[in-house]
Amino acid sequence: MEEYNSTKYKWRIRKSNIAVMFAVLSALLVLIPLFLILFYTVQQGISSINWDFFTQMPKPVGETGGGMANALVGSAILVLLGSALGIPVGVMSGIYLSEESDSFLPKSIRFLVEVLNGTPSIVIGIVAYITFVVPMKSFSALSGGIALGIIMIPLITRTTEEMVRLVPSTVREASFGLGIPKWKTTLHVILPAAMKGMLTGIILSIARAAGETAPLLFTALGNRFWSTNLDQPIASITVFIYDYAKAPFDDWNRQAWAASLVLIVFVTTLNVIFKIISRKRK
Repeated sequence: MEEYNSTKYKWRIRKSNIAVMFAVLSALLVLIPLFLILFYTVQQGISSINWDFFTQMPKPVGETGGGMANALVGSAILVLLGSALGIPVGVMSGIYLSEESDSFLPKSIRFLVEVLNGTPSIVIGIVAYITFVVPMKSFSALSGGIALGIIMIPLITRTTEEMVRLVPSTVREASFGLGIPKWKTTLHVILPAAMKGMLTGIILSIARAAGETAPLLFTALGNRFWSTNLDQPIASITVFIYDYAKAPFDDWNRQAWAASLVLIVFVTTLNVIFKIISRKRK
């Protein structure tokens, strides 16, 4: 009997070790492509990273060097425009869905938000093109910002809804017990309590918007010249990468890798900030 139990115990240990081994291999399969991407991007792009790359304009075909100053400023403008639309709409939608969750309208809105979250960004770009670019008869930064804002809304909405719901009901009840109206309770009590969690959703949505290319090809288009006009085409880092990566010039290809490295560092920084905020919230 003791020998049988010992054999059974050893077999369980083997199964556990096999399961752990498969789990480790699965994790490595996920990490290996990531490290290869990072390694190759750094290897190809680091040589073109210098002060001129951030401060100069793109050079004409045939001239080496230059930078992407216009693309950096353009991306900042586009993300700011997208945030100006996506953050207020997403936060207000999330608050509404968390406070009014049982009726037909909130359920319908929640379903539409989930559908929008799963919609490919290129489809959003095409819709923005038909809705804004065609009537305006011009590609523009404003159209690109609206497209990015629409992409940001679902993530911010879902994060806000979940964070507001995590606020204990006793906090609401205590506020109501003091005779404070519901809108004041939400604005001055619930939102401050859920703010750190909401910031994580906002940061992640900004990171996603900053890395989008397809919707900008249909809206902001791109611009090789310096432009900050909202009613004109504007440069962006992602479109810069797209244009330079497919060009038949080695110098342009190297600059595309350098821009990719800059974008990866930016998105990684936002994710690190997200992790720090999440850890503090816990």
